[in-house]
Amino acid sequence: MFSFGIEHEVAFFNSSGKLADFNRTKFSDFQQIIDQLPVYPNDNLQLRIGDSGIRKKRWYIEGFERFANFEHKRLVDCIPKGIEIRTTIHNNIENTIAEITKSFNLLRNLALKFDYEPVLISFNPYSPVFRPKVSLNDYEVRYLQSHPEEQNASIYMVTYGPDINISISGMSPDEIINIGRKLTYYSPYIVPFSYSSPFTEGDLWAGLSVRTFYRTGKRPSTLVFVENQEQLISSNPKLTKLARIPAEIGRIEFKAFDSCDDFSLYAGFFALLKGLILDTSLLGKATVPDTELHRFSAKYGLHCEDIFHKSQEILQAAENALGEDLDCRYLEPLKRILQTKETQADRMIQQFKQTGSIEDVLKLTYKDTTWR
Repeated sequence: MFSFGIEHEVAFFNSSGKLADFNRTKFSDFQQIIDQLPVYPNDNLQLRIGDSGIRKKRWYIEGFERFANFEHKRLVDCIPKGIEIRTTIHNNIENTIAEITKSFNLLRNLALKFDYEPVLISFNPYSPVFRPKVSLNDYEVRYLQSHPEEQNASIYMVTYGPDINISISGMSPDEIINIGRKLTYYSPYIVPFSYSSPFTEGDLWAGLSVRTFYRTGKRPSTLVFVENQEQLISSNPKLTKLARIPAEIGRIEFKAFDSCDDFSLYAGFFALLKGLILDTSLLGKATVPDTELHRFSAKYGLHCEDIFHKSQEILQAAENALGEDLDCRYLEPLKRILQTKETQADRMIQQFKQTGSIEDVLKLTYKDTTWR
């Protein structure tokens, strides 16, 4: 009934201990790493390659693509922010997390050989805004005008996060879209488990997730891929998107989590979302995310009693809906977070107060990426 996939964006420090973002990194710096990573046969049946040819592998450079000023678009550059890993489609959570773990460790081992060290970042802790150094040409301006969702480069170039993808067989497009609405409605209480971005402009921010605070409202919490143009719903940000390959049809993509360096949390997110899909007790629905509520959640997270109790409620609803399903065991890390009210962001804040260094805090991340 269910199938799963995940996309995880990785940021890096360079050999000088600086963030390898758009300010100091070229496409070729990361491409030399990608070139050494393997190609798996038939991945193209599940993973979209796209027009530019950058996405040929399970790993690819995530960034702002630049095109020549011609009617037929031709990629001339890609300004990088990091490297994205994506898994193939699996029919269980266990194999999905096993694959992302294997792919991450392959990437890390190769990146270290080129003096790039992966660090956990959900929002660029130094540069809160991205602006291309070279102005957009006429072709790019026209392209962005015809693709409004691509106009938020200032957001996606400074944010890092996972896409948690779930597909369910046997459901109609309307049923799947309603699940997207449900996850969008409860998103402010789902995402606090993941908070890991307490830094901005080189210092502590007054909250737990800068990413959630600035991203919500400009980007969707949930995206549902549909087969036909007639199934699209008009909204800003989008709730629905036309599937680009057959494997995307009916996919629910939850996009609002911060990044995690403990992949058991991703297993927990899959189980939580699966449980919420099966649940019939929670009736809230929204076509677009509640920006103000997300911002409140981003600042206070589980330390706010209302957010805490609502997060507790949805976790319990998911557990009840899963019942005897073995995937229930993956909820344990989320239960521990509720017990302690301590997220990755809380630990980062305490570490920063001890060291006074964002770099020292980030270098403590990704220390244990084993799975089972």
